[in-house]
Amino acid sequence: PVVVGIVALGETGYQTFQSSGSGIIMSADGYIITNHHVIENAQAVSVLTNDDKEYTAAIVGSDETSDLAVLKIEASGLQAAEFGDSSVLQVGDSVVAIGDPLGGTLRGTMTDGIISAINNGNSGGPLINCYGQVIGINTMKMSNFYSSSTTVEGIGFAIPIDTAKPIIDELIEKGYVSGRPAIGISGDSLPSYYRTYYRLPDGVYVTSVNEGSDAKAKGIREGDIVTAINGEKICSIDELNTVKNQYAAGDEVTLHIYRAGAELDVTLTLDERPEEQTVRKVEQGDVDNTEEYSYYYDPEREE
Repeated sequence: PVVVGIVALGETGYQTFQSSGSGIIMSADGYIITNHHVIENAQAVSVLTNDDKEYTAAIVGSDETSDLAVLKIEASGLQAAEFGDSSVLQVGDSVVAIGDPLGGTLRGTMTDGIISAINNGNSGGPLINCYGQVIGINTMKMSNFYSSSTTVEGIGFAIPIDTAKPIIDELIEKGYVSGRPAIGISGDSLPSYYRTYYRLPDGVYVTSVNEGSDAKAKGIREGDIVTAINGEKICSIDELNTVKNQYAAGDEVTLHIYRAGAELDVTLTLDERPEEQTVRKVEQGDVDNTEEYSYYYDPEREE
């Protein structure tokens, strides 16, 4: 009963998408833990509980670096998960992974053992010890998709609950994790046909600039195209964030900007607040990865 299915609807790169995953009920009043990548860029999120009730969820906070997110549904009297102590785990301990794989087609799937399978859609679901306590949050898998001839089993990963808990608490309190660097813009990649027609460079098209950010103070505008950061060319928001995340809040970075046929460099200070592209709030009614990862092996590829 503490495991829920999650469906996220959104739009990225001028295309709509639907993604699915799993979540964990952490409180009786409707707080849900899941993975950031399950709800990333979502404009509407729904939660399906074990009794087949569907709720519209609000995104309380989300953190790309740890791949954790917290949702909230309007409910009461829910059965909440019991959390264990991941610091006492030892190699060889038995665990089970539970989730709603394949878009909910196989709801409540459980796999056990120290070598276990995790199916697509189990992201965000719990890793449980022999006492029924949540000691990890399933997040990703590696598998033998690199070569059809390889016989190497894939590896599944979970975030230890001792690592996740402080992040989850801060997401609930603030909606973001302190110290994460933020440029202060939201952006997206332009389709190639659009860039070709208007003769625009590859980069990140700025869709909005956060009020109060140094990017706003330094004159970055909606419609600017960021083509490089600190001399490294970028073509997508993911590439921009990859470079940005090498720095800390308070560091200075230089963005190369294309604006109406002109090019300029803008040096700004990274903020601590989360970027809208990374944490997009979904209101009710609106339709550094840790070094402690890795608990069990898995022959399937994660979503």
